Amino acid sequence: MKNLLILLLVIGFTSCKENKTSQKRSIENEALKLDVDVDINVLESDWEKWWDYHENNIILSSEFIAINDKSETISKDDFLKSLTTGDYIAVKLVSPDNVKQYQLYKLPNSADKQIGNIIKNTSEGIYTKFKMEGTPFPDFNFTDLNGKVYTNDNTKGKTLIFKCWFINCKPCVAEFPELNEFADEYSKREDVEFISLALDDKAELDRFFTKKIFKYNTVPNQEDFIENKLFVNAYPTHIVVNKNGSIEKVVSKATELISFLENGAILQTTNYQESLPPPPPAPMK
Repeated sequence: MKNLLILLLVIGFTSCKENKTSQKRSIENEALKLDVDVDINVLESDWEKWWDYHENNIILSSEFIAINDKSETISKDDFLKSLTTGDYIAVKLVSPDNVKQYQLYKLPNSADKQIGNIIKNTSEGIYTKFKMEGTPFPDFNFTDLNGKVYTNDNTKGKTLIFKCWFINCKPCVAEFPELNEFADEYSKREDVEFISLALDDKAELDRFFTKKIFKYNTVPNQEDFIENKLFVNAYPTHIVVNKNGSIEKVVSKATELISFLENGAILQTTNYQESLPPPPPAPMK
C-alpha cells in the first residue's frame, strides 16, 4: 500500500468511458498493433506489469497522435480528458514513420481494479498540467537566496525554466544531478533563467545547500505562490515559460523537461551564438 501511495503522489496517469459492447471485444479483434511485444491480457490483469509497461513506453507530456478506442484520431485534450475516468489505459502503437501514436484501450470489468484506481487518482494532475500550457504565467516578484530579483518586467524576452520543490521531497532532490548538468550547458545564455521555487525558508535552504548542489537560482518561501497562483500541488513540477510570458510546458520529471527543451525550438534563437575566438589578424602586405 505504501508503494501505491508513492505512485499516486509522484506520477501521472489516465483513463476513459464507453459503452458495454466495447468491453466485450478482445485484443484479437482490435486494430491495435502494439509497438512493444506485450500481452494486453497480462497488462490488464496485473497492475504492476501494466505500470512497468506504462512507465517505459508512455510519455503523456510528449507530442503524439491521439487515437480513441474506435481507431479514430482525436485531440490530445480529449485523449487526456478521457483517461481521467480510470476506464482506459494508453497503449503505444507501431508507427512505420516513427511518429508517436497512442491509443485508448478500454479496461474490461475483469481488469485489476488497482489499474483504474491509479489512473483515476493521478490523471487529473496530468490533464491540469496540460491545460496550463498556453496560459500566461502569473505576475511575480521573486528574490533568490543571493538577493537577485526576478519580475515579469526584468525577465521579459527570456525563457524561464522553473522547478517547484521542497527539501524533504526525495524525487525532487534525486533529479538535481541531471538538472545541474543541463543548466551548465546553458550557463552562458543571458536569455535563459533557471529558477527554483522552494517551499522551505531561507535558513533551511542555506543549511541544505551546504551539503547539496543545485545550480538553479533558488527562491525561498514560495508555497503560497505555487499552490494559490500556479495551483500546483504535486512535486516536483517543472514549468517552462516562453519569451512572451506564456507557459509553454508543464511536466513532472526532469527527463521529460530536458527532452522537451532539447527537441523543441524554445531555446533556439537567431540572436544568440556561443562566444567564438577572434578571427586571426589579416596577413601583412
